[in-house]
Amino acid sequence: MHFVAQGEGELLILLHGFPDFWNVWRFQIPTLAKHYRVIAPDLRGYNKTDKPKDVKEYKLNILTDDIRELIKALGEEQAYVVGHDWGGVIAWSLAAFNPKIVKKLVILNAPHPNAFTARTKDSLRQLQMSWYVFFFQTPRIPEEVLSRNKFSFLKNMLRRSFINKRALREEDLEAYTNAWSSPGSLTAALNYYRANMNPGILFSEREIEFPKIQSPTLVLWGEQDVALSKRMIENTDDFMEAQYQIRYFANCGHWVQLEDPERVNRCILEFLKDS
Repeated sequence: MHFVAQGEGELLILLHGFPDFWNVWRFQIPTLAKHYRVIAPDLRGYNKTDKPKDVKEYKLNILTDDIRELIKALGEEQAYVVGHDWGGVIAWSLAAFNPKIVKKLVILNAPHPNAFTARTKDSLRQLQMSWYVFFFQTPRIPEEVLSRNKFSFLKNMLRRSFINKRALREEDLEAYTNAWSSPGSLTAALNYYRANMNPGILFSEREIEFPKIQSPTLVLWGEQDVALSKRMIENTDDFMEAQYQIRYFANCGHWVQLEDPERVNRCILEFLKDS
């Protein structure tokens, strides 16, 4: 597993989502590293981290174990964990099944896994917003479409998802292109959806039984997310045993850490330092 490290002190892990890599935290790492030992990994299959070929190797429990083992390999028993998108889903799972490991949990635009399943089935609007989840299930075609013309389709998906257009620069897109171009990276990223969000799972009556979260939790939510509605974090009490708070970002979309980095940094630091 490849990661970027900066700072000293208590361990703080930053987990990215689709279709990012560690660099999505570029505005958080320097600020948080003034107070913590910050580790921002490339998740399984992304950028410079190993890319298993079997779809089953991207099941949520395996992705969660990756982070648990990373914390252990770094010589720590606990960490603050911050996760966005798929990184947030992994963070929810890590905190649920490993309550002694996660000191505090910060989630950015990522629903609890069972919230996504339940509220997607019950909402036509969310089904429409989640069109890409079903497209990604088909073999080979998504890879061909997304990578065509130097990833122009994927770049345009990103551009459309930003409310603050200035937050995504052309040089940022070039960095994305380099990461996506790593052999096997695109298929690995799509395998997160294929392993965990195929129709058989989404529309099943069975749900994974997640223990309630025992770690104090902060949820930061960009209200203009084009992929996830605010319904995803309704009734958060259903999943919580610890205290939690939700802070909304009215003028942000899915990538709140890039669209309003100063406020995100301030919210994270205030929450982590609040005893």
